[in-house]
Amino acid sequence: MKKLALITTFLLSIITLAQNNIASEDFMLMNDSIKLPGTLTYTKGLKTQPLVIFIHGSGNVDRNGNQLGLANANYIKQLSDSLVKRGIAFYRYDKRSATWANFKFMMKNMTFDAFVDDAKLAINEFKNDAKFSSITLIGHSQGSLVAMLTADKDVDKYISLAGPGEPIDVILINQLKAQNDSLGLKAEAHFKELRETGTIKEVDPQLMTIFPKPNQPFFVSWMKYNPVEEIKKLHIPILILNGTKDLQVLEKDARLLHEANPKSQLVIIPKMNHVLKTIDKDEDNERSYKMPDFPLSEELINTIETFIKQ
Repeated sequence: MKKLALITTFLLSIITLAQNNIASEDFMLMNDSIKLPGTLTYTKGLKTQPLVIFIHGSGNVDRNGNQLGLANANYIKQLSDSLVKRGIAFYRYDKRSATWANFKFMMKNMTFDAFVDDAKLAINEFKNDAKFSSITLIGHSQGSLVAMLTADKDVDKYISLAGPGEPIDVILINQLKAQNDSLGLKAEAHFKELRETGTIKEVDPQLMTIFPKPNQPFFVSWMKYNPVEEIKKLHIPILILNGTKDLQVLEKDARLLHEANPKSQLVIIPKMNHVLKTIDKDEDNERSYKMPDFPLSEELINTIETFIKQ
């Protein structure tokens, strides 16, 4: 019994020491007038350590993985905390749409490429930092494509996490057709007009929430990119991850990306959903979006650690 107590005390002291050696620094990167606040977390005392830069999905996602009024899953912070404990530094930043002060500047020129420019700022901030032995981009959902377009000579590895395998117009048309075939056909016609003219002369009232004027140039800039074509251009180690409980991006998307770049590593994680949580019961899937302490997939953490350190 004494021996067990000693072992327990020793393990707890190691955990406490590791936690005390974790440093956190806040950054404010600026893309012209756009504010991009972020947090770098790393282990003090290590000569070098690999760095993850996390690129978020669609919506007004903050650096923790939360969206005002929509989600409080905290999944980005959970992933950061888990990897930093394993000697992997982590940088996460608020998406430009998460900061209300940015909107007056964003509305003037809303393009998908602006997300790429934001991610490049983060890479440039850390690419020459001697603390870091490598840089791995993790792109989640919409951020999977952003990271693909950002991965250049300053990036060592790339991870697509629940990344779509089709262009955004194809995705939205298929989603609408599944709900209402007539609506899907109208959306298809709108996207065709957008591609050919750069604008939609008369938006169908039923689709006004998707195609308001400010969204139109954004879609033009986004749908010109096909993820399966962009991933072919990458010549760095690639890990493609998806979960079997993901209701937003399906396994077939991960397989499309893998087939486009067969040198990539594909891992389908059982029971993981879109916000990276382990789901044992189907009714917990949506609930986990609102629960910041709902456990992250342990297999996800192990798989990412192995990929980065190998």
